[in-house]
Amino acid sequence: MKYLVMLAFAAILLSLGSALFFMMKGGQDKDPAKSGSMVKALAMRVGFSILLFICILVSWKLGWIQPTGIAAGQ
Repeated sequence: MKYLVMLAFAAILLSLGSALFFMMKGGQDKDPAKSGSMVKALAMRVGFSILLFICILVSWKLGWIQPTGIAAGQ
């Protein structure tokens, strides 16, 4: 599970970096194709983030991961 989370974070950072690249490269031009690439990269980042959150919640419900830290009310 730890490796899946690390892979998901890497995918999130990679898509965020590619969106930055498309924004910096296409900032002078008003080409819709370049702007569409940036939007796609940001949409993928949001999708990866939501997928990671859902995977963590499902893993917790199935008992694959356990919360750690201070118990509530102490």
